[in-house]
Amino acid sequence: MPEGDTIHRAARRLQSLVGERVYVEVPHPRARAAIDPAELDGRVLEAVEPVGKNLFFRFEGGRVLHSHLRMSGRWSVRPAGTARTGTPWLVLRGATHEAVLWNGPVLELHARARARLGSDILASPPDFDAMLARLARADPTRTFGESLLDQSLVAGVGNMWLAETLWEARLSPWRRLGEVSEDERRLALETAARLMRASLEGTRPPGHYAYRRVGRPCLRCGARIRSHGQGDANRMAYWCPQCQPGPDPVSAR
Repeated sequence: MPEGDTIHRAARRLQSLVGERVYVEVPHPRARAAIDPAELDGRVLEAVEPVGKNLFFRFEGGRVLHSHLRMSGRWSVRPAGTARTGTPWLVLRGATHEAVLWNGPVLELHARARARLGSDILASPPDFDAMLARLARADPTRTFGESLLDQSLVAGVGNMWLAETLWEARLSPWRRLGEVSEDERRLALETAARLMRASLEGTRPPGHYAYRRVGRPCLRCGARIRSHGQGDANRMAYWCPQCQPGPDPVSAR
């Protein structure tokens, strides 16, 4: 699933349409079932706001389009009228460019999802105090890894950045939230923001230190990287058991 840096990157590309009057096509039948293009067609696009893994398109007259890409969606921006193959979900066409949504599983003509989201880890600047406040009110028995993936607590962190963040900060994803100090929580949040900002700006070296490195030696200490499904969603956690000490999950590889 695209994580926060990917969504912010898409939002930057989409800025080419901000301030323009856009014309809307909804070629895909599933998208037509979700939104009425007449609600947006011919309106000025006033802003494109990334929040975590979500994009909010704000049009004149208070209309809002919410897009979430889940696993398969992708926004592209190209010259208006460019030939295409396949059936996109949505096309927003301005004077010189058009934004095309492919495989966009979540489209809504409202912003109700925004109220359910925590603060954006890539906001400028990130509101770490607000994130810490939400973490302080969260279930202390959940693992730290699960908690950081909860978009209602911290918006934008996904599996890959969780693995890289906690490896960098030397924190285990398996410790219970209630056992992680506020200083450690802040360290994790600041590390995630720094790594993801570097990715967004293109200044982070390629490659991973923990994510999808199961069985390979830790690049810091040489121990074998491990993985195991975490939480009700069984999302895969990756960690170094030596650098990131904590409880050992049953049957971890």
